[in-house]
Amino acid sequence: MKILHTADWHIGQLFHEYDRSAEHRQFLDWLLLTLQSEKIDVLLISGDVFDISNPSATSVKMFYTFLNQAAKANPNLQIVITAGNHDSASRLEAPKPLLESSNVHIIGMVEKDSEGSIDYEKLVIPLHDASGNIKTWCLAIPFLRMGDYPVIPNSENPYTEGITALYQNAFHYACQKKQDTQNIIAMGHLHTYQAEITGLDTVERPIMGGVECLPATAFHPDIKYVALGHIHKAQRIGGKEHIRYSGSPLPMSFSELNYKHQVIVFELEEEISNIKAIEIPIFVPLQRIPSSHAPLQEVIDLLRQLPPAQNNPEVAPYLEVRVLLDGPEPALRHKIETALEGKHVKLARIDKTYPVSPKEKNEFITEEKLNELKPLEIFEKAYLNRYNADVPDDLVQLFRQVTQEINHTPE
Repeated sequence: MKILHTADWHIGQLFHEYDRSAEHRQFLDWLLLTLQSEKIDVLLISGDVFDISNPSATSVKMFYTFLNQAAKANPNLQIVITAGNHDSASRLEAPKPLLESSNVHIIGMVEKDSEGSIDYEKLVIPLHDASGNIKTWCLAIPFLRMGDYPVIPNSENPYTEGITALYQNAFHYACQKKQDTQNIIAMGHLHTYQAEITGLDTVERPIMGGVECLPATAFHPDIKYVALGHIHKAQRIGGKEHIRYSGSPLPMSFSELNYKHQVIVFELEEEISNIKAIEIPIFVPLQRIPSSHAPLQEVIDLLRQLPPAQNNPEVAPYLEVRVLLDGPEPALRHKIETALEGKHVKLARIDKTYPVSPKEKNEFITEEKLNELKPLEIFEKAYLNRYNADVPDDLVQLFRQVTQEINHTPE
């Protein structure tokens, strides 16, 4: 049995307000070819199929067109999809009865009985070999929200201990079903301890002192492979070859400029073997000018040297411009856009920074001291903290003029 693991497609995502539909179509076309060339038996998609819980009709059509094409190209292909935190669990599961006839299994939510007990039968998916015999049991665990996982009495960390208990219970449930020649694998959409995150991961996942993390030991050692999603950088967890994030197929931030996106392929007989990463082509590259922040005029000169626009603007690189400023520059975007007119790039982001100053910054000001400061002194401290420079004389004069007008009481 040959299995391909992918996650975090984020269909419908805007990259700095640019539509990525063409990139996602190219990725899905590439994945269709890869499923055929690698002779894949099982496709695992570990959450965040869509970028928002209410995706557009175009995004939904793209996804189900892919499933239809994949099933037609290989009628024996089994697909297991779990919901991520960006997906609507109920919306993702809506066509479930139709898709299961095509060996497509979607697990969006954790179902419970009338007594509140988790229905592990719905979370354990049988995977068959070419002869139709059950070869592997898949613990298809979606993104877990509060109320989805068991409550552990007197727990110091309800999240970690609750989710660990759910995986343990699901594993033991699968063990009751499996025969000696069968295996168990697992899926998850979560954050693990020591996972290396990218720029977008830091803003996407709420940071709560590390309590929303799961250790690699939460997964039973007899689980042959753990297919994870949620973190956008492909990596092994806990030094284990069989516990992995596949990463996102498309770059999600400029921090991934030199990063190789991939899917993971492995074979599973009695044991896992031949694990390999297959690199995904970059359909629209990322570009950063300059590589480190530089004064505005230097940056403008570099932008003017870029190649002219081509016939196909969709493949033009996304551009991040990095500028070192001495102070406020109200016309910054206009100057950069003017320099980029007719160039083969899409301006996505302007990253501004200011010179490091030895002047005092981030000074803690008590309430008593704040009451003693004059408005101009507060303005000067705020300006210094923001721009690492003294307030220019013309701004000081304007500030004084404004304060005088505010304080002036007409007779």
